[in-house]
Amino acid sequence: MTVALVTHPLCLNHDPGLGHPECPDRLRAVIRALEGRDFAALLREEAPEAPLAAIMRVHEPSYVERLLAEAPKPGQLIALDPDTVIGEGSLPAALRAAGGAMFAVDLVVEGHARAAFAAIRPPGHHAERAAAMGFCLFNNAAIAAAHARDRHGLRRIAIVDFDVHHGNGTENFVKNDPDLFYASTHQWPCYPGTGAAEERGRFGNVVNFPLPPGADGEEFRLAWEAVVLPRLESFAPELLIVSAGFDAHFADPLAELRLRESDFAWLTDRLVEIADRHAKGRVVSLLEGGYNLEALAASAAQHVRALMRASPL
Repeated sequence: MTVALVTHPLCLNHDPGLGHPECPDRLRAVIRALEGRDFAALLREEAPEAPLAAIMRVHEPSYVERLLAEAPKPGQLIALDPDTVIGEGSLPAALRAAGGAMFAVDLVVEGHARAAFAAIRPPGHHAERAAAMGFCLFNNAAIAAAHARDRHGLRRIAIVDFDVHHGNGTENFVKNDPDLFYASTHQWPCYPGTGAAEERGRFGNVVNFPLPPGADGEEFRLAWEAVVLPRLESFAPELLIVSAGFDAHFADPLAELRLRESDFAWLTDRLVEIADRHAKGRVVSLLEGGYNLEALAASAAQHVRALMRASPL
């Protein structure tokens, strides 16, 4: 069974302005990297637009309505916080990003693909229930999890996050629900200042493993092997959602971890193994951060290769 690539051209139209690190070229670089012969077997699908009702399962309706009402006019940029800027194409892009995450769940749960990678933007894991934050408008991973429950009846859903920044919005969505699980490795100290090891969730369903600036692949792998993966294994998810940020790469300009492409591939292999044992192999991966274009493209390619080389069910 193949791996699906879900994306949409409208995700390129989110343009936060000249010099902003979360630029359209990020997605262009990823898509180019996935056009080679190595990726000919990918099932390529366009992301649909997410229904507002699905977004409002995760976000406060008043927040969603306010974003829609204040949509920028042509040529206008609006700063929602010091880091998050939207333009004319941003909300259509965000609706496709959320819709792409939901559609990736459909493809995997309904058996059309073994796993899916949603190459989408804007990213999502910082978005809170009632606020944009950290380049993120809608929390794509949380929306995907809610959709897996509401449409497909899945109960135990895990979200794992290897972005260099802690996914505060995702943790807050998960932490009070015993049937959800969130795990993150991330640089500490670093934006957004959350994700301490002591943050464990109401039911012990949150695992945070902060890594110090300068930590390399050996420390990253040890954190996952010794702490995070055993907890994920114990949770035994029916679906595994991955917040796939590649800004822990040593070349990334926004943080100071020292990972290489091979580290992302290694972790992807381990995650697939756990999904095989507990989730019928079902993995839905969503693009988050990564701001050096070459490093982002190479890392995403290694991640997708690892998804593709998983043994058939």
